[in-house]
Amino acid sequence: MAENRASEYSEYTEGTPCWVDAQLPDLEAGKRFYGELFGWAFEEQPTGTVRALKDRDPVASLAHKTDGRLPTVWTVSFSTPDADALCARIRAADGRVIAPPAPFGDLGRTALVTDPEGAVFSLWQPGTATGFARRHEPGTFAWVQLYTRDTGTANTFYGDLFQDALFGEGADPEFGRAPVSEVFAPEMPPHLLVHFAVTELEPALERVARLGGRTQVPPFETSYGTAAVVTDNQGASFALLRR
Repeated sequence: MAENRASEYSEYTEGTPCWVDAQLPDLEAGKRFYGELFGWAFEEQPTGTVRALKDRDPVASLAHKTDGRLPTVWTVSFSTPDADALCARIRAADGRVIAPPAPFGDLGRTALVTDPEGAVFSLWQPGTATGFARRHEPGTFAWVQLYTRDTGTANTFYGDLFQDALFGEGADPEFGRAPVSEVFAPEMPPHLLVHFAVTELEPALERVARLGGRTQVPPFETSYGTAAVVTDNQGASFALLRR
């Protein structure tokens, strides 16, 4: 697979997935799990987070979950040149702003929002950091899938919000949607599921199990590759994707 380096992604179209982060109760356990699973190294950041590196390039971040009431999750961030304006559009489209735009050091500005059904995602307005330095390679971001109960509402909401990234000239979306019942039990809440690329699924699933995680949904075929849904050793769900 061809390398995808930072120079290719110095500017992201609004609505392009540009970063992923995990909120974990035990940061050291998270570093051990993902370090062995994906070959990540880690560096501490002044913001209190830990940046994950693949071949010395930033690909994700881990953060300590300070409030036990919050879920242990992977969250995707979508790029925007103006987080305040995008938050206003989200409110107008019946989404919700959980945390309004705020500086994240000099790296950029971030906001936490939901779509009309409550699926949570982040916005990222770049400062010194635009997003992934690598993606679409083994051990890096590959796709994000929205699982929703109302596909019509989702199509309208995200289609209007991220029109250029999804439908603009030369668009190559890394974001899809499917009914919850297609993969998960009907009672599963709507959510966005982060996918990481792997070379082969079965060895990766074996590593997940050996490291204390589990397979939540065994391998299944999709229009964008073969995926399996897993949880890490602290309960955060994500998917492994082979293309």
